[in-house]
Formats: sequence, C-alpha cells, structure tokens
Amino acid sequence: MSATVHDPATPATATPARARTLSEWHPEDPDFWERTGARVARRNLVFSVLSEHIGFSVWSLWSVLVLFLGPRYHIDPAGKFLLTAVPTAIGSVLRLPYTTAVARFGGRNWTVFSALLLLVPTLLAGILLRPGVPYSTLLVLAAVAGVGGGNFASSMANINAFYPQRLKGWALGVNAGGGNLGVAAVQLVGLLILATAGAAHPRLLPLVYLPLIVLAALGAALRMDNIETPPQRGHALRDICREPHTWVMSALYVGTFGSFIGFGFAFGQVLQVQFGQQFDTPVKAACLTFLGPLLGSLVRPVGGRMADRWGGAVVTCWNFAAMAVGAGTVLVASQRHSLPLFLTGFIALFVFSGIGNGSTYKMIPAIFGARARAAVLAGADPAEAERTSQRRATALIGVAGAVGAFGGVLVNLAIRQSFLSAHNGNAAYLAFLASYILCLVLTWAVYLRGRGAAARK
Repeated sequence: MSATVHDPATPATATPARARTLSEWHPEDPDFWERTGARVARRNLVFSVLSEHIGFSVWSLWSVLVLFLGPRYHIDPAGKFLLTAVPTAIGSVLRLPYTTAVARFGGRNWTVFSALLLLVPTLLAGILLRPGVPYSTLLVLAAVAGVGGGNFASSMANINAFYPQRLKGWALGVNAGGGNLGVAAVQLVGLLILATAGAAHPRLLPLVYLPLIVLAALGAALRMDNIETPPQRGHALRDICREPHTWVMSALYVGTFGSFIGFGFAFGQVLQVQFGQQFDTPVKAACLTFLGPLLGSLVRPVGGRMADRWGGAVVTCWNFAAMAVGAGTVLVASQRHSLPLFLTGFIALFVFSGIGNGSTYKMIPAIFGARARAAVLAGADPAEAERTSQRRATALIGVAGAVGAFGGVLVNLAIRQSFLSAHNGNAAYLAFLASYILCLVLTWAVYLRGRGAAARK
C-alpha cells in the first residue's frame, strides 16, 4: 500500500485545487513509512515549520513594538500590557476554526491561505504605526496580529496526520518548537532595528516580514501536500468538548503554553517596569527578551522526545514541579529586588514551559491511540478506529491550543493588575506558583494514579 501523489506535471484527473493530494496515507504501516511516508512527512514538516514560524513572529509583533512606543505615544505601562494581551486573545479564539480548516480545505491549501493572511497585520502596522495615532487604532492593529496565533492550530492538526503514533511526540515537538522560535526571532529582529535605526522607526519591524511571508506561502504551495480524508461523521469539535480529557489537557496546556506565550509577550515590559534603573532604554530590555522564548522553543522537541521515551504524563508531572520551583524563585527575587535571581527564575520558567509544551501534546494522541487499540481488541474495524482516534486527537489539539493560548492572556492581565495594585508583580508570581502546583496535582490524579495509564505513553 503506498501513497498516490497527483502531481501537476503528470496526467491526472484531479482538479488544479487538488493537484498535490495524497489519496492514501498509512503512516502506521512500517513498509509504507519506510518506502514513502517518512520522506513525504519530513518535507511537509519542514514547510509547515516555516509557515508556523512566521505566524508566531507576526503574532508576537506587539511584544516588541511596545518597546518602541516612547513618550510621544502617551501610553502608560498598563496600556502596553493590554496591547500585548489583545493579540493573544484573538489568536486563541482563531485556533478553533483553524483546526477544522485543515480537514475541510486540506493542509497545503490552508497553509498557503493562512500564510498570505499574515500580510494584513504587517501591512497595516507598517502603514499606520506612528506618533499621534489614537490608542484605539493601536488596539485594532494589535488585534489583527492575532491571525498569526491561529496558524499554530492548523499546522499541528496537519502534522499530526502525517506521523505514526511512535513519532508524534517528536514530530509535534519539532513543528511547535520551530514555530515557537518565531517569538524569539521577531524579538531579535526588533533588537537589531532598535540598535541600528533606533526607537523612532517601529514600522520597519512589520515591513521586514512582508517578503518572508510571501516566501513561506510560496514554499507551502510548491512543496506541501493535502491528505485526502473521507467525509467525517458528526462535528469533531462539538463531540470533543463533551470529553472530560479535553478540559484536563486544556488546563495542563494553560500551565505550559499559556506560560510560554504569556511570558514571551510580557517579559520585556516586566523588565522595564520592575527593574527600570537597569533597563532604562528599549535596547537594554530587548537584549534579554528574546533569550527565554529562544530556549523555550529549542527544548520543546526535547520535551516531545522525552515523552516518547518515558511517557507524556510522567514528564509533564515532573515538569510542573520544576515550574513551581521557577515561579518560587521569581517571587523571592522580586521581593529581594535581585535581578540575577529574577532572570534565573524566568529563564527556568521559559525552559520548563517549553519542555511541558512538548510532553503535553504527546499525551493527546496517546489518549485516543489507546482507545483505538482497545476498540480493535473489542472487534471494531481497525481503519475506522484509527480514523476516529485521529479525528478526536486533532480536535483536542485545537481546543487545547486555543484554551492554552488564552492562558497567555491571563498571564498578561495578572501581571498588569499586580503592577496596577501593588506596583510590583509579586501577586502575579504567587498566582503562577499556585497554578503550577495545581497542574502537578491534576496530572498525577488523572493520569498517574492508576486510572489513566494509557496517557503515560
């Protein structure tokens, strides 16, 4: 059994819109995977990562642009935290329709469209961002950048279908990690612009991404594939919302990815507000803001690989313990006004949130993979059981991704409120510590106390 690829260069009955469609795809078949599957999956993974990477950069634009908004823009720190929270919120909501779009339009087709859609927020910011622009306009510009957050959900849903169960942790980790690197990349580009052109030229940052967006869309159009899928029964998102595991995994992903994206958006502002003497210029803050997202992105595939080897729930549980230690370190550092300790704690939070991102996403296909195996042993059709598992895992990836991203909104709002109320972030850091302990207990109770052994894989 092999994959049939209808290429536009050869005679085919497919329509042009379906010119690169895999009519058969069986990654769990070892012979198929060795002959054809691995090569095709790797090619799609590479261009999926590229498109998702640019999407994350556009989504994270305002984590950098707020550093350019000096006195001439008349925006206080609370207003800047809101500008970073808005795109996070819009991106989290868009992850739901983006998840279902892959099955409806095809992974390749949707990747091309969603990449080109990134031209809208970059062009608008490049044209409209200047001193004197109303704050309401800035909020709209930030909101439109939220389209970049949706790319993650469609990309993960697409790659989840390409890889066999035994490699999903690694593949999803690489895909997500490469995308997450977009947060660090846009912050590095922002640092370069601040250090050369200066803080008076924020519009250069979104304009830099215009040719990169076009290249990402072109690469997806030329090198990616759709996977032909049979008509789906029922509504996957509606059905998965009735599944208890959906809300458990979403809560865990709030703790991991919500922390990563929330801290990634807020870290530069936190440094400028809490340690204003050491970071009195945007360049000084930008010199450090990229480091945490960079490390958190690089270790995400490591988290997936660790979960492939030791089990997703085991890695996730220990990871939340480490995140609790990191949050405690940040709290103590804030109380003592110790910048070195503060940076150490935050870097630890970024690293362990990255590992947890990889391990939690490995748990999702493992849950439904175990159910599919049980259904086959009970007499169900293997192909139908696999399709059901794939559909539910994909839907849960979308829901968990959306809820987890909204956790980034909560992070920014918690920090904003803490600084408004007490002029420091201690209350927010304490809340983060409590949430990681709660996630640790939840992981142990649901997946490691004997009732959820399947998810350990």
